[in-house]
Amino acid sequence: MKRKKNYSLTVGGTLTLVFLLFALVGQVWTPYSPTAMDSTAVCLFPCAAHPMGTDNFGRDILSRVMEGSGSTFFVAICTVLIGGAFGTLIGALTGYFGGRADNLVMRFNDILLSFPSILLALIFVSLLGPGRYNIILALGVLFIPSFARIVRSEVIRFRELDFVRSARIMGAGPLRIIFFHILPNARVSILTAAAIGFNNAVLAEASMSYLSLGIQPPDPSLGRMLSEAQSYLFQAPWYAIFPGLTIILIVLGFSMVSEGLRAIRE
Repeated sequence: MKRKKNYSLTVGGTLTLVFLLFALVGQVWTPYSPTAMDSTAVCLFPCAAHPMGTDNFGRDILSRVMEGSGSTFFVAICTVLIGGAFGTLIGALTGYFGGRADNLVMRFNDILLSFPSILLALIFVSLLGPGRYNIILALGVLFIPSFARIVRSEVIRFRELDFVRSARIMGAGPLRIIFFHILPNARVSILTAAAIGFNNAVLAEASMSYLSLGIQPPDPSLGRMLSEAQSYLFQAPWYAIFPGLTIILIVLGFSMVSEGLRAIRE
């Protein structure tokens, strides 16, 4: 079983790395301009000139998928950094010190976690307006409670162990104990939470862009491409297949990484 899960970590990490490189290349080079239209090449079947075909405006789908993947990774990374940084800080402090502040923060976390995150994100974005940075802000704030809960449970698990007690006896202060003794030992759990967060962020960004609340034209987005492809499913099925397949493989990669990290923790 462990071999299978470690295999999942290897395959998932490789898959994630491949698509990350694919997205990074798309930020500096694409076969065509992602926004360039060609009325003579509308809905072309995949060929040597256009390996993923073209859309209803004659735009190269490969170029748009490359740049759209970069936008997806950018949103996911920024979201996890915001949620992870603030969530780790809140969870570590409340878990170590406990008391009324801990109870209050955790009850507030429970309230937020009782609602679907995508629903709250849609409400946030509806209020703030669509756009890349509004998505990042909305998702980043909504990811804080999940990170806080995970880190808090890890801090509570470690705070009374012998190595922490020894550090306390030797005069180490609370912050040093938290950030130099406890959190490094909780890194696998935090990385697992980050992988799950990446997964959720990719799906949330694609969902909101599909609903026209995410990344706005002319910037390409995988979710928006799926939305635009709805009317051409029979005329040009590749228009939906390649963006959809990209989302599936990115999510699969992160899912396998989180499974492998969970196996290491166990």
